[in-house]
Amino acid sequence: MDDRNANSTSEQAALPPTPLTHSSTELDALAARCSFPPAGSSVVCAYSGGADSTAMLVLAQHAQLRVTACHVDHGVHDRSALDADRAVALAASLGIDCSVERADIQAGPNLEARARTARYALLPKGALTAHTADDQAETLLLALLRGTGIRGLAGIRASASRPMLALRRAETTALCRRLGIAPIDDPTNNDPRFRRNRVRHELLPLANDIAARDVVGLLTRTADTSRADDDLLEEMSMAIDPTDATALSTAPLPLSRRAIRRWLRYDGYPPDAAAVERVLQVAAGQHRACEVGGRRVERRAGRLTVLA
Repeated sequence: MDDRNANSTSEQAALPPTPLTHSSTELDALAARCSFPPAGSSVVCAYSGGADSTAMLVLAQHAQLRVTACHVDHGVHDRSALDADRAVALAASLGIDCSVERADIQAGPNLEARARTARYALLPKGALTAHTADDQAETLLLALLRGTGIRGLAGIRASASRPMLALRRAETTALCRRLGIAPIDDPTNNDPRFRRNRVRHELLPLANDIAARDVVGLLTRTADTSRADDDLLEEMSMAIDPTDATALSTAPLPLSRRAIRRWLRYDGYPPDAAAVERVLQVAAGQHRACEVGGRRVERRAGRLTVLA
């Protein structure tokens, strides 16, 4: 047992004598690649009971964090309530308290997106999520399928609440297997109605086959590069006054678009590509005004204004 485990015997007292200590070197190596907060910090982990989030509980404990868990029961399949009970029991077997929040999600279109929105609304603010490099690759491919710009290609941004982006799904699965932990297999993860599942089970394996290599590393590096480019463009666009029609019309188009998106977003409007282009046309004098989000953007004396 390493020094960190030796120094926390009182905190570990609630833990059963599981195999968690049999591979301290492996746990050290995996935890070192995670961006967990400092030892002793209290964290809430979003916990589905799957391999990724179970590995997060194990590694967070190994990193000497004070861990609790929160499971969101989406109620979207017949086993939801049973899986919630299993998640609580599985967390308890690791010495971790797990609360359950229940979402009210009605059947209908965009179920995947609505379930995600409900989940994040119910999770405590700052809860850690177990996104891995594989999730990053899937997110990038989904962005490409939507025809996104460089911001979408930036993928999942690293943050304090996403400590496992450097790990692979195969590693979390292998860790659970070696520790004798049987994670919960959520049937919705194999449902072809959800686009992410088709990317995961169909598109990524096909891309690997065509490239004759594992493309996850390539895709995550693309996301890293896109993120750096996006950050630079965003910083450059800050110099543009989005209400100055001349500045918008003469600045490079990518920067003008960003300035307009920022302006509209800060005024409470969800900016989309069509709205941005309409405002650009007003700034250029092609139109006197346009409708955006139920309000009117006008050009007056070289300035753009928003009218109710």
